[in-house]
Amino acid sequence: MSSVLANILIGLATSLITGTSVWLWQRTRSARVWRRKAAFFGVNPGHPCLIFLNHHHRSPWTMAHYDIRALLDVASVVDRLGGQIVVEAAAEFRGTNGDRTEFCIGGPGANQRSAGHLAHHLPGIAFRPYSDLPDALAIVVGDRQFLWRRGEQEYAVVAKFIPQGASRPVFLICGQVGNTNRAAVHFLKREYRDLTKRLVSSDRFCLIVRASATSVYGHELVALERDVTAEAFAGGT
Repeated sequence: MSSVLANILIGLATSLITGTSVWLWQRTRSARVWRRKAAFFGVNPGHPCLIFLNHHHRSPWTMAHYDIRALLDVASVVDRLGGQIVVEAAAEFRGTNGDRTEFCIGGPGANQRSAGHLAHHLPGIAFRPYSDLPDALAIVVGDRQFLWRRGEQEYAVVAKFIPQGASRPVFLICGQVGNTNRAAVHFLKREYRDLTKRLVSSDRFCLIVRASATSVYGHELVALERDVTAEAFAGGT
C-alpha cells in the first residue's frame, strides 16, 4: 500500500471517529438538557398534565386573547416533553391534581382554582381587585405592593409546589392581566435552567416576575423581580 493511500485511509478513519464522537456528545448533551427541562416542569413522557382554563373577568364563558396564548405556550412545553395534555375548566374541576402535573393559569379574579391555591398554599400573597383606585390589581406580599401600570410595568406570581395528597407539582401562574400570564410562561421557558441553579429549591418556590414596557414589547421583556418564597408559603398547608 502506498504512503499516499495509507494517509488517505488514516484521514478518513480519523474523520469518521471524530464525527461519531461529536454526534454522540451532542446526542448525550441533548438528552441531558431534555431530562433537566422535563424534571423542572414535572413532565413524564406519556403521563397526563392538567392545564386549567380561566375565564375573562367580565364573562365566565369567554377567555381573553393573551390567556389563550398562555395556555397554548404551556401546552407546547408539555407536548415537546412528551406529556399528555388534559385541559379542564377551573370552575368545574374538583380535587387535587394527584399524580398529574398541573398548570393553573390566571389570577384569582378570573380563575377560582387559582384563588383556592393562593388561600390554602400561599396565604402570604394577596391580589387587590380590579377598580378605579391606584392600587387596582396590585399584588401584595407583606408590606410590599407590586402595582399594575398598564403598558409600563405589570407583574405576575409564579409558584411551584406539591399539594398535600398529590405526588406531582402544581405550577401556579397568576398575572395581573392576561399579558402577564403569558409573560410568566415565557419567563419559565426561558429561565428554567438558571432557576434550578439560583433557587434554594426548584421543587417549591414563589416568584414575582415583572413585564416592562408591555405596550412596546408585549410579553417578552420579562424578568425576575423578587423571590418571595418564604413570605408566600408562611402559614400555608
